[in-house]
Amino acid sequence: MSLTNKNVLLGIGGGIAAYKSADLVRRLKERGFDVRVVMSQSAMEFITPLTLQALSGHPVASSLLDPAAEAAMGHIELARWADLVIIAPATANLLARINAGMADELITTTCLATEAPIALCPAMNQQMYRNLATQANLASLTARGFTLWGPASGSQACGEVGPGRMLGPLDIAELATQFFATHDAVELKPLAGQSLLITAGPTREAIDPVRYISNHSSGKMGFALAKAAADMGATVTLVSGPVNLSTPEGVTRIDVESAQNMLDAVMDNIDKKDIFIGCAAVADYRISDVATCKIKKSAEEMQLALVRNPDILATVASLPNRPFVVGFAAETHDVETYARDKLKRKNLNMIAANDVSVAGLGFNADANALRVFWPQGSQDLPATDKLTLARQLLSLIVKEKTNT
Repeated sequence: MSLTNKNVLLGIGGGIAAYKSADLVRRLKERGFDVRVVMSQSAMEFITPLTLQALSGHPVASSLLDPAAEAAMGHIELARWADLVIIAPATANLLARINAGMADELITTTCLATEAPIALCPAMNQQMYRNLATQANLASLTARGFTLWGPASGSQACGEVGPGRMLGPLDIAELATQFFATHDAVELKPLAGQSLLITAGPTREAIDPVRYISNHSSGKMGFALAKAAADMGATVTLVSGPVNLSTPEGVTRIDVESAQNMLDAVMDNIDKKDIFIGCAAVADYRISDVATCKIKKSAEEMQLALVRNPDILATVASLPNRPFVVGFAAETHDVETYARDKLKRKNLNMIAANDVSVAGLGFNADANALRVFWPQGSQDLPATDKLTLARQLLSLIVKEKTNT
C-alpha cells in the first residue's frame, strides 16, 4: 500500500515524552507519510521547533495568533490538510482540554476544526493516568470517536513504575500504517459476502434464584468486533451474555444468560457461517444443583459443588463443516504459553490473547492490546481503543483465512 499521499499531522503536547516526537517524525517519514507538526506552547520547552522542522521538511506551527499563518486561516488549513492527526505525547492537561472542546491554542483548535480521525498517545505519570478525572476524559474521548494508542507500562521519568508511558516511535508509526491499511480495507468491504457469528460478554451461572457466578467481562471487545465486521461488509450474528451495551447497527443480536444458553444459541445459528469468533468470557463451571429457593445465611461456611460447562469453542471447532474458528484467551501470566496451548488443544485457526492484569486494558476498559497466534505465525497488536483493535484483528483474520 502506498503511503506517499497520506498526510499525518503530529500534535506534540508539553511532556517529557516530547523528546520521542523527533524520532516519531523520522519514523513516519521513513514509511512514506507527509508529516507536518503542530506544537503546544509548553511542548517548546522540551524540544525546539527547528529540530522538528528539519526532520519534517515543513515549518512547525505553534501560535494561534501568528499573523502570517492566520492570514490564510492556518488552523483551518492544517485541519483540512490532515488525513490523520496523531497527538503524541497527549498529556493529562492536553487530554482534558481536548475533551472539554477548548480552542485556547493552535493544537486544541486544530483538533476541533479537523474532520480527520484523531489518535491520542497518552503520556503521563502513572498516578495521573489512573486518576478518575483522566479516565473519565479518556472514556469520553473514546465514546466520541477518538482513537487511543497506548499507553505502555513501565519505568517513568519520575522514577515510578506503571501505566502512562507513551508508546515508542516505531509502535506509533506501525499503528499509523495499520490505520491506513485498515481504513482502506474497510472502504473496500473485505468481509462482503461473509457471514460471522460472534459471542460476547460474560455468562451467569445460577446458584439460586437471586445469586449467580460470573466474571468481569463487559462485552466491549465482542461488540467492537461485531460493529467492525458489519462496517466491513459482513452479515453478523452476535450472541451476547448480560451486558449494558447497545446493539451495533446492522447486527442481529441474541441475548443469553448461561454457558448452556450460549452454546444452544451458537449451535442453532452456526450453520453456513464463514467465521466464528468466540470472544465471550464463558464460565468454565456451573453449579451442579441449583437451589429452587433463595439460600438463607446460616453456617459460617458453605460449599458449592461445581460441574464443568460445555466448551463452546471446541464444539464449534469439531464440526464437520466448521467455519474459520477464532478464540480469545484472557490471561494474567504466561500469555503466550497458555494461548498457544489453547490454539492447539482446541484445534483453532487463530487465537487472540490479552493480559488482563495490565491496568487500563482488557475487562471493562475501553482499550486493549492483543497477541494474535495462528499455526504458522503470530502478530502483536499494540494497545489502542477496542474498535480500532477489532478492525486490525479482522484484517488479520481475512488475510489468514484467505491463505488457509
